[in-house]
Amino acid sequence: MKLEETIQTRRSLFPKQMSGEMVPNGVIEKMLELANWAPTHRNTEPWRFKVYGGKAMTALLDYCKECYVKETPSHTFNSMKVEKIEQSKTQVSRIVAICMKRNDIVPEFEEIAATAMAVQNMWLYLASTEKYGGYWSTPSYAMGNHLKKYLNLEENERCLGLFYIGTIAQNQTLPKGQRGDWRNKVTMQF
Repeated sequence: MKLEETIQTRRSLFPKQMSGEMVPNGVIEKMLELANWAPTHRNTEPWRFKVYGGKAMTALLDYCKECYVKETPSHTFNSMKVEKIEQSKTQVSRIVAICMKRNDIVPEFEEIAATAMAVQNMWLYLASTEKYGGYWSTPSYAMGNHLKKYLNLEENERCLGLFYIGTIAQNQTLPKGQRGDWRNKVTMQF
């Protein structure tokens, strides 16, 4: 698949669209290698990834359920979210905790942007395989102190979400993307 086509066809692959089939370690390693080539101002390379599979992933998801229950106010609590987390155990192949290590050399937003670009590299690589995909989930508990402690993050590190990776289920057709005309979002001066 050409780069242009990969960019235009990349979509979120939600856990419910994943088959549960294991994504090979080689694919995960290549994805992480390509993530490492994201742009980084002053070479801070702030991205940090913690990959969970098998029993470790199940334990992480159990902890996510606990965090959701503990941290969600009763007026916004939704038991369906707990069920979705539980169902992910049989749908998802791996979960990557997307973390960022803060460095005082550059502003924080630049390190968040660099980490997001690393995730985009992962997403584009998975899309290029036409067999695997991912979903970046940003629930509030993922950015909270309970999960930070579970992930053994240092004081200058933070979690920016969880990236669910899986094999596209056979009965899934990813939707066509829709974007407004790029010309409506650009001002050019020469």
